[in-house]
Amino acid sequence: MGDETQARLRRIEDREALRTLVTRYGFAIDDRDTDLLAGLFTDDGVLDSVDGTIAASGRAAIVAFYQARFAILGPTFHYTHDHLVTLDSHDPDQARAVVTAHSEAVRNGVPMLAAIRYLDRYRRERGQWRFAHRRLSFFYHLPVSDYVGAFRDSLRKRTGGTPQPADWPEALTSWQTCYPVT
Repeated sequence: MGDETQARLRRIEDREALRTLVTRYGFAIDDRDTDLLAGLFTDDGVLDSVDGTIAASGRAAIVAFYQARFAILGPTFHYTHDHLVTLDSHDPDQARAVVTAHSEAVRNGVPMLAAIRYLDRYRRERGQWRFAHRRLSFFYHLPVSDYVGAFRDSLRKRTGGTPQPADWPEALTSWQTCYPVT
């Protein structure tokens, strides 16, 4: 097999490994498997959110964040949709992606829905692809009872007391260009 073919095969294998990593994350959360969850992140991994309400650095802190979250959650179901991967052309052990996903959960006894974009950075560590940085951004995160009415405004993050603006699309430059405020 020639060098070019080997390089192409490696890129295909890397993309498949990254898809598997993303899938394992959902299972780890839904199954409350903190050992699996810890192994999905690099030693210095970061988990955060666009709005700053989530901020954990390092495996132990990420696991501690989720253990606290699990204490208020009932059953959850995370499922991913699209996974737009960009492999680093200069470093074969680095990659980025945007992952679209949904989650269904029971939080403090309230059924919740979320539409999520994960902004991921991956790094191959000790031969395994892992999350180096996973950032959550929300189109909505709200009680099921608010689902229909929430789309009338940008205040679609309703997990706390006061509704907050969604992270996207209204904050995106492309959205603002398409729909300028007059």
